[in-house]
Amino acid sequence: MAKTPTRNISSFRSLCKVFFISVLSFMSAFYWCQYSRPCYSHYQIEKEENNQPINLLTFPSAWNHLTFSSNPPPKLLKIALFVKKWPHRSHAGGLERHALTLHYALAKRGHETHIFTASASKSSLPVVPDRNLYFHLSNASAAGYLDQVSIWKQFQTENSTGRPFDVVHTESVALRHRLSRYVKNLAVSWHGIEYETIHSDILREIFRTPEEEPAKPLSERAMRVAEEVKFFPSYAHHVATSDHAGDILKRIYMIPEERVHIILNGVDEAVFKHEVSKGEEFRRKLDIPDSKSLVLGMAGRLVRDKGYPLMFEALTQMFKENATFRETSVVLVAGDGPWAARYRNLGGNVRVLGPLDQTQLKMFYNAIDIFVNPTLRAQGLDHTLLEATLSGKPLMATRLASITGSVIVGTKIGYTFSPTVTSLKGALYRAWIDGREVWEQKGHAALQRGLMLFTANKMASAYERLFLCISNNIYCQHQTPFNSNGIKF
Repeated sequence: MAKTPTRNISSFRSLCKVFFISVLSFMSAFYWCQYSRPCYSHYQIEKEENNQPINLLTFPSAWNHLTFSSNPPPKLLKIALFVKKWPHRSHAGGLERHALTLHYALAKRGHETHIFTASASKSSLPVVPDRNLYFHLSNASAAGYLDQVSIWKQFQTENSTGRPFDVVHTESVALRHRLSRYVKNLAVSWHGIEYETIHSDILREIFRTPEEEPAKPLSERAMRVAEEVKFFPSYAHHVATSDHAGDILKRIYMIPEERVHIILNGVDEAVFKHEVSKGEEFRRKLDIPDSKSLVLGMAGRLVRDKGYPLMFEALTQMFKENATFRETSVVLVAGDGPWAARYRNLGGNVRVLGPLDQTQLKMFYNAIDIFVNPTLRAQGLDHTLLEATLSGKPLMATRLASITGSVIVGTKIGYTFSPTVTSLKGALYRAWIDGREVWEQKGHAALQRGLMLFTANKMASAYERLFLCISNNIYCQHQTPFNSNGIKF
C-alpha cells in the first residue's frame, strides 16, 4: 500500500487547525455584539468621528446597515444574471429564491435584467413577461448545471447587441470560473462555501446511525476548500450572504477586502408581515383549540440535514416525559419530505401541512408563537428565519455561526441551542416556561431588526448600489448615515 505523503498530512492538519481557530475567534467576536447594533471596527468609528464619506468597496460590515436613497437610480443598468434554474414564484428556495426576489425588485426599479438559465418547466416562467426581465433559456446537464458553452454564446451575442452589460451577476457557480475570469464587471453571490460545510460534515458524522453512509472524509473536504481558495479569485467581486461567510472569504480564502461585500438575504416584506388576524384565521382553519397555549412552527424540506431527526427525537421525549407540555403545545410543520410520515406518527400534537405557497406561508407564520429551525447545515442564511422575523415571531435555531452572527444575535431576538437533543429540549422547555409576554417581546425585537435589515427592498437597494459601483467607480462613495436606532457611522 502506498504511503500518504507527509506534505498532504501536514497540509490537512494545518487546514483543520485554521478551521477551529477561526471558528473560536469568530464566536468570541460576536459574543460581545449587542443585537441592536453591529460590532464597530476602528474604520467605522474613524469615519463617524470625521464625518467622511464611506468607500463602499472597503466597508467591513453588511451593506444592509446602510441607508440608500429610495429616489430613482442615477443610472438604469443592463444586468446579466446567471442562475441554475428560474423557479416558480410561489415555490422556491435557496439561491433561486434569492435570484427571483432580488431581480424582480431591481426590475421594478427600472433596471433591465437578462436571465441566463435552464428553466425547470415552462410553467415557472411568467405567463406575461415581466417588464425589464428577459429570459435566455438553455438545456441543463444531467447534474442540473447550466450548459456553459450555450449560455456563454448567448451572453456574448446579447453583450454585443445594442449596449453591453453594465454588470454581470452569477448565483454561485452558475457561471463557471473558467469563463468568469474574463468578466471584470462581475459579482458572485455565495450562499454556502465548502469551508462552512466542514462543520456540517462534523455534525452529520456525530449523529450518523450505523446504517447510514459516513460523511466525506475530512481530508477530501479540506481539498475541496483548497480548490475553492484557488479558483474563487477568478470572480471579480464576491457577495457574502452572511457576516460569517464574509469573514471567511477575507481571512481564510484570502480574497482582498475591496472585493468582498456582505449583503444579507432579504425576503418580500409585502408578503411576509405581522398580521394577527391572518394567524387567528389560520388557527381556526386547523381547528387548534384554545387549550394549546404554545404553537411551534417549522418550515422547509423534511430531510436529515435540516435537523428534523433532532427535533423528532426531542419532541418524542418531551411528549412522553411531560404530560402538561404535551397537552398545551402543538407543532405545525410546513413542508414535505422523507421525515413527514414519522412526524405524523407523533400524534395529534403535530400537524404536517405539506408544501405551502407564499399566501399560506404568510398565514402559517402569523399563526405560530415561535419559529424553530433545527438545521444541521452550517452554510448559508436560511430564508425561513427571515420570513418568520418579518412576521414578528421569536426564533429558535441551531447555534451556527451564520445564524448567530447575522440573525439571532442576542437573547432579545430568540433562542439558540447546540445541535444535541438535550440542548434542544432545554431551549424548548425554556421557551415554554417564558410564556406569551416574553414571546411577544422577543417577536417585536425580531420584527424591528428584520424591517431594518432583512427586507427585499433593503437587499435590492444594497445590490443596486453595488452594481452601480461596479459599473462606474463614481458610485462607490457613500455619504448617507447608518440608520439603526439612531446610531450613525
